[in-house]
Amino acid sequence: MFVKVCGLTTEEQIDWAVDLGYSAIGVVGTTKSKRYVEAERARELAAYARGRIRSFVVAFDKTEVAAVIDDFDVIQLYNWTALPNLAYCSATAPEPGQDCEYFFYDASTGSGVFAAFPAWLDRVPGQVVLAGGLNADNVAGVIEAHRPYGVDVSSSVEISPGVKSFDAMRDFIQATKG
Repeated sequence: MFVKVCGLTTEEQIDWAVDLGYSAIGVVGTTKSKRYVEAERARELAAYARGRIRSFVVAFDKTEVAAVIDDFDVIQLYNWTALPNLAYCSATAPEPGQDCEYFFYDASTGSGVFAAFPAWLDRVPGQVVLAGGLNADNVAGVIEAHRPYGVDVSSSVEISPGVKSFDAMRDFIQATKG
């Protein structure tokens, strides 16, 4: 099971993700987010993660992260852009020809509000990752019901925006294995 933790802001949080067995980390590059990390800091975090864990930079549009696009393994965008290493996020099914490395279903658009996942997700080809309001209490049921390639978490493993909790990160990843 692919499990990504998003909104990381420190090297210590990357260490936790690696130690706990997460598949990937996300660094937010949109100024619209409470978890925003400036370009230079994003580069530092990507360099720290390199070779240890897969790194994603997350934004609404490519222009927001253009300065760091080459520093990350995957570019996660809410606005469709043809990129070879794209993780496309949407609350609607991708159109024919919108090929991407990952398809993230996130109806919450980063707000962390849980909503039921639509049945059409089961028909989306490729690596489907579910996000939006997942936590240690609901993730096992979501995985059982939808059998996604992976899941993504952010706000439910935080003490405050951008400040992760080791214990919450541990509880979440353990719940994905249950």
